[in-house]
Order: sequence, then C-alpha cells, then structure tokens
Amino acid sequence: MSEPFRIGYAPGVIPDKWSRIWAERLPGSPLEADPVDDGVRALHTGAADMCFVRLPVERDGLHVIPLYTEVPVVVVAKDHPVAVFEEVAVADLADEHLLQDPDDVPAWREVAIELREGSRADVPAMSIKQAIEVVAAGAGIVIVPMSVARLHHRKDVVHRPVSDVEGAQVALAWLVDNEDPRVETFVGIVRGRTARSSRGGDDGGSRESSGSSGTNGRGDRRTAGRAASDRRPASRGRKSPRRGPGGHR
Repeated sequence: MSEPFRIGYAPGVIPDKWSRIWAERLPGSPLEADPVDDGVRALHTGAADMCFVRLPVERDGLHVIPLYTEVPVVVVAKDHPVAVFEEVAVADLADEHLLQDPDDVPAWREVAIELREGSRADVPAMSIKQAIEVVAAGAGIVIVPMSVARLHHRKDVVHRPVSDVEGAQVALAWLVDNEDPRVETFVGIVRGRTARSSRGGDDGGSRESSGSSGTNGRGDRRTAGRAASDRRPASRGRKSPRRGPGGHR
C-alpha cells in the first residue's frame, strides 16, 4: 500500500465529500485529512501534500485554486438583541465590542464606535473557541465564516449573517514543485471532474486565477446570500439591535 496522501484543511472547512469520492475511485490509495491552523506552513514543512486554506495567504512557491466564498456571520450570546433578526448590517454592530483584531474585519473597523471614541479595551490573545466562550458570557461578539461558527457552536450562542462584510474565500493550495500524480487526481475531484474525464483538463492555466469552481455544499455565499436577502425586513430603517442606553454593556 502506498503512503497516505495527506490533506490539510482550515478549521471549519468540510472535505468529507471529496475524501469520500477519493476512497471510491482510489480504494488502494489511502487519504488522510486533518485540520491545520496554518495550511501554508503545513505545506512548506511537508506535514501535508495539499491544503484547503482561507485567502489571503502568502503564495510564493504555491499553486492556488480559489474555490468558494464563505458567508460571514456574527456570533452573539443567545439573549442578545441580534438574535431576533435573520440577518444584520455591519452598522448594527457599531456599538459592540469585537473580541478580535479589528483589522481582521475592516468593515466593522470603519464603523466601530469604540474605535472612533478611543474607548476600546485591549483584547487578550485567544483562539476563536475561547473568544466564543467569552461571547457566551455576554462580553462581546466575533465575526467569522459561518463554517467556523458551526464548528464552535454552543447552546448559549447564536450566529446571524452580516451584510457589508466581505466573506472569506477558501482555496486549494499545494507546492509548485510537488510532482506527485495524486495532486492532479485530487484537483480533478475537487473541480468535479468525473472518473472518466481527462486528467489533462484545464488546471494548468487556471491555478492562480480561477474564480469559483466548486463548493463543499455548505458555504456558497451566492446561494446563501440570496436566501438571506429574501428574508430581511423590507425596511432598512429598523432599530439598531443594541444592549440599551450607554452602549453594549
């Protein structure tokens, strides 16, 4: 039996569909899929042969195929006013305390009252899981891809789509000098080619610039975004979901 083909994936990305197709087509070639915090590092250190990463990443020495864009959501405590809406605008979150680096959510940074007034308290370094634990205590919010919110779901928090925030793009990446023929096989599976399709395909000319050619069945922003838009209140003048007088806390 050959050495396992190793796939890394950013937390929240679901590679099960592609792993299942691989097992059906190549039963004698084992595939291992594991979450990695830093997909680019995993590739360069040899910990993974290919990785599903969230863009942007440092592309030097890599082939990168963009796949799909994830829906951004805000995670709040279950009793937060945001919970009554099916979708919110980022302006509705202007007076909230973000438990992340504001640079990670530029749209929120532009409207944040605590930044404009200089009242933002320092946020200690923490993982997303830890941040959501703090959210559950009613001490702030996080804005993350929907898949990440689902990964860290708790009964005491809810998440809602946020308009005006750019979604994270998921891509498939691997080293330029990786000549393992299984790379092209996996690319074909992710791109939806059938077992009878030519392996030559169209990958060679579109690795760096391909737009959106596939999804994992859960994160297509175009579909989810249209559905969310259909559910939004007709008026954009709804009252901002705030904690009450004096801000969010």
